Amino acid sequence: MELLLRRLCDIAVRNGSLEVVTASGNRFVSGSGGSAPEVTMRFTDKAAERALVLYPEMKLGELFMDGRLVLDRGSIYDLLALLMRGRPGGRGVYGTRLVRKLRRAVLALFARNGERRARANVSHHYDLDHRLYDLFLDADRQYSCAYFERPGQSLDEAQLAKKRHITAKLLVEPGHEVLDIGCGWGGLALYLAGVAGAGRVTGVTLSTEQYEMARERAAKRGLSSRIDIALKDYRRVEGTFDRIVSVGMFEHVGPAHYGEFFDTTARLLREDGVMLLHTIGSTSEPGPTNPWITRYIFPGGHIPTLSEMIPAIERAGLRLADVEVLRLHYAETLKAWRERFLARREEAARLLDERFCRMWEFYLASCEAAFRYEDLVVFQLQLGRRNDVVPLTRAYVGERERMLRGLEAGTAREAARRTG
Repeated sequence: MELLLRRLCDIAVRNGSLEVVTASGNRFVSGSGGSAPEVTMRFTDKAAERALVLYPEMKLGELFMDGRLVLDRGSIYDLLALLMRGRPGGRGVYGTRLVRKLRRAVLALFARNGERRARANVSHHYDLDHRLYDLFLDADRQYSCAYFERPGQSLDEAQLAKKRHITAKLLVEPGHEVLDIGCGWGGLALYLAGVAGAGRVTGVTLSTEQYEMARERAAKRGLSSRIDIALKDYRRVEGTFDRIVSVGMFEHVGPAHYGEFFDTTARLLREDGVMLLHTIGSTSEPGPTNPWITRYIFPGGHIPTLSEMIPAIERAGLRLADVEVLRLHYAETLKAWRERFLARREEAARLLDERFCRMWEFYLASCEAAFRYEDLVVFQLQLGRRNDVVPLTRAYVGERERMLRGLEAGTAREAARRTG
């Protein structure tokens, strides 16, 4: 088994050097010849070595969670970066193209996210103890990719920039009715109503924790009359809206339901309306999500490609007005989340337990490395029902962002006056 383990490590490590200590105490180095090992990983038992060889995409994370794969030198992020950076633009360190195609076929047959399963999948991740998210998110609880306008920008500033950038693309005007699909803890809804002046924002979520907190936040800001948060599946929404936005929700829809998603949003969007879809995406060919992420973090999740989304958009009668690809922004976001989580890891262990902490660290580290070295990006798709509802050039985005900055300053002064 040690020979197979060494062969696996030799295949996986192409740029850098990894030292492996087996359960028997034997040592070997894989990777670039002559360079000192950057990471040393050690197995505590032979069964762990066998498990990794047989199913590396799943077992690497599980063994780290269970303490059966130990890092004597370097961190789990260092190990994952070492494994991924030799394959720029690819997906998956160990999976072959045949394996990915087989898993994709199984996904197409069985991955159905009906309303009951969608609610259960959301609850699995978003209804954890709310204090966990306080440990690593920004003050506004933005749990999606931030928008880093300059090097060294803080997480809070970059998350505010994300809301500003999205709102500028939505072309929100005072009085507009806006639908926020997957509204999270309500931060974007508060921005749309409180800063951009939307007349009414309807936010829908399947998370009980998010629903309760978003309603509470709207009430504290005095915006309950203009922000309606509903514990509801997007497929149950009625009426029509001037603007529709969805941030970080589409990854949970699943390919089998893309047609349903875009048919629904086309029905809800007014003739002269604008929609902005912000979603994690892949720049490679379609493929399955990492199995460890699917089992432990986001059950039912799938990373879409443009080739999967565009046919459903076209069939729904929506017009694609603009596509922006945010590269590396999520890697920087996840880096900030990981560093903040690790700085307060002892608090997380008291809230949950040590195994959960290792799971969460692996989740943040693996996603950061994938966004930095593999094929993951964020797509922002701007959609409409007509091709004349968005300005002809992108100059309006910067102009509206400058306007929104001024409104943010005025809102902040007013809030300070009320509390002062």
